Amino acid sequence: MDSPGVGHQGHTDAHKHEHHHHVLKTHITAEEINALPLKCFEGKVVLVSDATEVGKALKEISKHDVVGFDTETRPSFHKGQHYNVALLQLALPAKVFLVRLNETGVTDEMVEFFENSKILKAGVGVRDDIRIMQKLKRFKAEGFTELTTLSKEAGLQVESVKKLTALLLGFRISKSAQTSNWEAATLNEKQISYAATDAWVCLEIYKKLAALTAKS
Repeated sequence: MDSPGVGHQGHTDAHKHEHHHHVLKTHITAEEINALPLKCFEGKVVLVSDATEVGKALKEISKHDVVGFDTETRPSFHKGQHYNVALLQLALPAKVFLVRLNETGVTDEMVEFFENSKILKAGVGVRDDIRIMQKLKRFKAEGFTELTTLSKEAGLQVESVKKLTALLLGFRISKSAQTSNWEAATLNEKQISYAATDAWVCLEIYKKLAALTAKS
């Protein structure tokens, strides 16, 4: 929320006043994060666990220029044990699709979507996400946008989804379901909420960072 008049100052002036302007705060402490209200995605969540439903979901998603993007993998607690990526989250402003990759696999429609440079897929740690998805099927990644790169360009000193959410969106997100079993027969409410929220905040962070970098 810009205070009136900030945009009317000259470039050098605006930079001088940056640290007074709460939107342009560049870092946040753990204490500050803990003081923020906890929030999660409250829109519609669509679970896709059948490969035949993927095309329909991607058709709707592809009408948007930017989507929030994330993946989840079952954590390994034993040395040498690795799991394939289990979940792909794609967020629109009011709807998040959770695609159970352990059941659908990476379909041809997904490959087409991942190779579409016109649709931005915004997330944190996207290079790792791409790498683990390519273990299921090779594709040429196009249109993936790394939020930590954008945050650095905007002069911020935070990189995690949790910190970016707190700094730019003004609320806390829960991370308690992060290390749960993403290959479970049924995902529980906590997992669904966590997975949907993570992708949705990536979309919202992208919008904020795009606005910030456009101003500078």
